[in-house]
Amino acid sequence: MKNLLILIASIALGAAAPAFGADLAGQPVNIKAPPFPVVAPINDWSGYYIGLNGGWGSSHNCWDFNGGTSEGCHNSTGGTVGGQIGYRWQIFRTVYGIEGQGNWANFSGSNVSSAFPADTISTKTDAFGLLTGHVGYAFNAVLLYAKGGAAVTSNTYHVNSVANGTELGRNNDVRWGGALGAGAEVSLTPNWSVGLEYDHLFMQGSNVSFPTAIGFDRVHQDIDLVTARLNYRFGPTLAK
Repeated sequence: MKNLLILIASIALGAAAPAFGADLAGQPVNIKAPPFPVVAPINDWSGYYIGLNGGWGSSHNCWDFNGGTSEGCHNSTGGTVGGQIGYRWQIFRTVYGIEGQGNWANFSGSNVSSAFPADTISTKTDAFGLLTGHVGYAFNAVLLYAKGGAAVTSNTYHVNSVANGTELGRNNDVRWGGALGAGAEVSLTPNWSVGLEYDHLFMQGSNVSFPTAIGFDRVHQDIDLVTARLNYRFGPTLAK
């Protein structure tokens, strides 16, 4: 009887072993999830900034005596240096902004009057200012933008003798107009950036009279500017 019980128990254990092994094989394997990838910080152009700019400009000036008789045109060219201050805010990759800029300039040029060949007429632009709105698109650390707004220039006008250079008349004015431009800016560090910008100024015609002359000159003016820029942004500039 004892041997029979041992035999029955051995058969039962042999039958249960495969099922027990199958249960062990079906247990889930605990695999650690891979870590989330590290996302590189995205440059944020939002915030206040202040900076310097410098470059070259050319003022195209045409004089018409009494507004009807052409005295010819000349380009007044030279250097410029100044500063800018503004604010930008970024929504996704679109960047909006507003900026004020003031520059000293030395744009000067002249021509012999076609109406009065004994006279040389000249124009000098010694300062200009811009108040513009900006819209651009950010490629992370690179910003491309367009701008437009108001412009103002300070100018001095001369009439000199062709024969001996004697000054025959002099006057100055401040005139208003519009500005359109475009530029590119590159972020070098979280706060510093450099850029290059082109602007065209559409200035209103201005009547200029001279104390010793009868009548006046209607002077038309357009200005082209190419400037390099260095800006410092305040506040946090990296978003994660």
